Amino acid sequence: MQSRRLDRSGYAGRPHAPTMSPRMNQPADLLHQLRIDRSAPPPSSSRGPWLALAVVGALAVAGFVGWKLLRGHDLPQVHVATATAIGNGASSASVLDATGYVTARREATVSAKITGKVKEVFIEEGQHIPEGFVMATLDPVDADAQKSLAQAQLAAARSQADSVGAQLVSAQADATRMQEMAARQLVSRSQLDQSVAQRDSLRAQLAAARHSVQVASDNVRIADIGIDNTVVRAPFAGVVIAKAAQVGEIVSPFSAGGGFTRTGIGTIVDMDSLEVEVDVNESYIGRVQPQMPVQAVLDAYPDWKIPAEVIAIIPTADRSKATVKVRIKLNSKDARIVPDMGVRVSFLEKASPVVANAKAGVLVPANAIVQRGGSDVAFVVSGGTLQQQTLKLGRTLGDDREVLSGLNGGDVVVLDPDASLKNGERVRVASDASDAAGGADSP
Repeated sequence: MQSRRLDRSGYAGRPHAPTMSPRMNQPADLLHQLRIDRSAPPPSSSRGPWLALAVVGALAVAGFVGWKLLRGHDLPQVHVATATAIGNGASSASVLDATGYVTARREATVSAKITGKVKEVFIEEGQHIPEGFVMATLDPVDADAQKSLAQAQLAAARSQADSVGAQLVSAQADATRMQEMAARQLVSRSQLDQSVAQRDSLRAQLAAARHSVQVASDNVRIADIGIDNTVVRAPFAGVVIAKAAQVGEIVSPFSAGGGFTRTGIGTIVDMDSLEVEVDVNESYIGRVQPQMPVQAVLDAYPDWKIPAEVIAIIPTADRSKATVKVRIKLNSKDARIVPDMGVRVSFLEKASPVVANAKAGVLVPANAIVQRGGSDVAFVVSGGTLQQQTLKLGRTLGDDREVLSGLNGGDVVVLDPDASLKNGERVRVASDASDAAGGADSP
C-alpha cells in the first residue's frame, strides 16, 4: 500500500486534489470571513424613489375620492320633477276631478252555437285576430253523420220523383188514346174517365215528390249549417284577453251546472272601443255636460295626460253610492291603454280664446311652488346648484300648476323644497328623482 503524507493542516494529500493555500486553511481566517462588515454602504436600488411616489399618489387619490363621497353625502338630498311646456291655445280650467276605469264597449266571450267536444284551439292571450278568424273547431262527427243522412234522403226523394214522373208520362199517353177512342165511340165514357183520373193522380204525386225533394235539399243545407256551427269564428276584430277552453273539453252555449263544461272558447276585446267610465257624485253632476273637454291620467302612467271628452251622462243614479255614471271618450289610441286600468279625469271648462301673441307657459307639480318673501318661487337644479326663480302663476290643472313666467320647459324643479334651502346652495338629487327627471345634474 502506498503511504500518504500528512501536511500541516493534518489532511492527507490526494494525487488529483488541488493544492490549497496554507493561510486559507487557518481557522482564524475562516471565522474572519463570517463576520458582517457594518461599515459598508447599503446597496443602491433604482426602484426606491418611484415606489415612494406611487404610494404618495395612491394615498392622494384615495383621499380625494373619500372627500368627494363625504362631501356628496353631506349635501341635502332633494326630489325633482321636470317642467312641461304647454303651447299657445285655448285656456281651460278644471271644474271637477273624478276617478274611474277604462272599459271596452265591444267585448265578447265567444262560444259555440252547439254543444260539442273541442277538437282544435287557434288562439292565445294577447293575440290580435281579424273579424271571422277561426278561434276553435269542435268534433264534427255528429254533424257529418247528420249531413250524410240528409244527402241520402235527398237522393231517395229524387228517385221517387223520377219514378212518378215516368208513370205520369205513360198515363198521359193512355189518357190521350182513350180520348181519341171515345170520340169514335170505341170505348165507354167510364173508361175514359178512369184514364184521366189516373193521369191527374200521377200529376199530384209528382208534385208531392218534387216537394219532398225540396225538403230533402233544405235538410242538406241545414246539415251544412250544423257542420259550420262546429267552427267558432271571431265576431269582430280585436285582441284575445282570455283563453277559456282546451282541446278535449266539452263546450256548450248553455251552462251545464257543473265544472266540466265550458260556456266559451275565449274573450276578445275591440281596443278601438275603449273608453272611460267614472262615477260622479250626484251633488256635482250639474258641472258635467256632454262633449265637455276632459283630461285623463292613467294610474300606470301618471305623467301622460290624455285628451278626452264626455260622450254621455247615463240618465240614472246609483242610490247606494249617490253617484251618476259618465262615459268619456279617449281621443288618443295607444297600446298602453288596456281595459280595467284605473284612471283619474279632470273635467275642464270650455276653451276660451287667448290674447294674441301670448307667451306659452309650463306646467309643474303644485308642490314645487313655495312662498319666499311674499312671492311664489321655485328652486331649479342646474349643475347640482339651486337657483331660486320668482314665478307668475296661472291656472290650476289637477295636481299641476301653470307657470306663465319664471320657468322654461325642461327645467328641473325641486319638489316639496325645505325651508332651509337657499339660492346658490349645492344639493344632491335623489337617484329615483334623477331617473324621473331624465338624468338631472347632481354633484
